[in-house]
Amino acid sequence: MKDLKRALKVSLVLMVICGLIYPLLLTGVGQTLFSHKANGSMIEVNGKVVGSELIGQKFEDDRFFHGRVSAVDYNTTKGQKDKKDVNSGGSNLAVSNEELKKRVEKDIEEFLKKNPTVKKDNLPQDLFTSSASGLDPDISVESAKIQVERIAKVTGIKKDDIETIIKNNTQGKDAGIVGEERVNVLKMNLEIAKLIKVI
Repeated sequence: MKDLKRALKVSLVLMVICGLIYPLLLTGVGQTLFSHKANGSMIEVNGKVVGSELIGQKFEDDRFFHGRVSAVDYNTTKGQKDKKDVNSGGSNLAVSNEELKKRVEKDIEEFLKKNPTVKKDNLPQDLFTSSASGLDPDISVESAKIQVERIAKVTGIKKDDIETIIKNNTQGKDAGIVGEERVNVLKMNLEIAKLIKVI
């Protein structure tokens, strides 16, 4: 009986520490020191949330940078009015899958129509493949640069100004060694939107 009481006491103490004190402590530290990140890295324009730095959005308007392809179309609950959450998911199609090959070829064809100055050999892979989450908010610097000509032509913004937007939004490798240089599509598009006075 003594062992049972001791086990119950230890269980209760651990439950309070691990289930109550620890989560509250971490939440408090997160909200105090990293409030922006702890709340989803939301981006606001004129007091209204327009997105998150961490979740990609679909941009099809030729005035703006286009992001990566999303295997979940950036929202797996699309069409279900009672659900507002965004779920993630990659494509289960293998590189050898004909359906994937056809989709990539179609996407490349459409991209080249909208960006006639770009050669097929110069296309960065990340623009036509989805990330593991299907919600990647970033593209490579090269993927942004090959869209400059189109955006300049459609918006009338000088190429130098668009290239400055890319440069100002370029993020280096994580910890200086992981990944590649990248740019956040939403952040760049908000700067474009300001220049063309739509926000």
